[in-house]
Amino acid sequence: MAKIAVEKVREFRAEAKFQRTSPQKAKLVLDTIKGMRVEQALNTVHFSTKRMAPVIEKVLRSAIQNATYVAQEQGLDVDVDNLYVRTAVANEGPRMKRIRPAPMGRAFRYQRRLAHIIVTVAEKKSGAGLATVVDDAPAVKSKPAKTAAKKAAKKTAAKKAPAKKAPAKKAAKEA
Repeated sequence: MAKIAVEKVREFRAEAKFQRTSPQKAKLVLDTIKGMRVEQALNTVHFSTKRMAPVIEKVLRSAIQNATYVAQEQGLDVDVDNLYVRTAVANEGPRMKRIRPAPMGRAFRYQRRLAHIIVTVAEKKSGAGLATVVDDAPAVKSKPAKTAAKKAAKKTAAKKAPAKKAPAKKAAKEA
C-alpha cells in the first residue's frame, strides 16, 4: 500500500466584526478581490469608490500581517509575494432595531444591518501553474460551425410597424 503525501495549505485569516453596513454592500467589494494575488487585491480595494473599501483594505492588510507573524513564530517559510485571497466573505451580524417617527403619532420600525467581514489568504504553490500541455495534432475545421455562423449573419431584420397617422388639423377657424 502506497502512502500519498498531502501537503497542507496554510491559511491566514482576519476578521472585522460589527461593521455598520449591510453584508450585501460589503460583498460587492469582496467579490472583486476573490482569487486575486495580494498585491493586486490591495490595489483594487485601495482605488475602489465604495464606502466599505477602506475597511476591507484594513482587513486584508491584517490577514497579510497575520501570515508574516505566524510564519515567524512557527518558523514557517511563507512568501508574501505568493499569497492570494482564498476566501472573502461578509456574514450577517446582529440587526439594530430602530424607530422612525411616522405621521399622526405613529412609529415605523426599521433595521440597521451589521456585517462580519472575513478575509482568508493562503500561499499559492509555486510549481502549480507552470505545467503546460502541448497538442501536436492538427486542428480540424468543422463545417457545421461555419454554416451556423453564416445563418446567424443572414438573419432578416424585424419588420417595422406602420407609423400612426397624425390627427387631421382643423382647416376652418371658428368665429
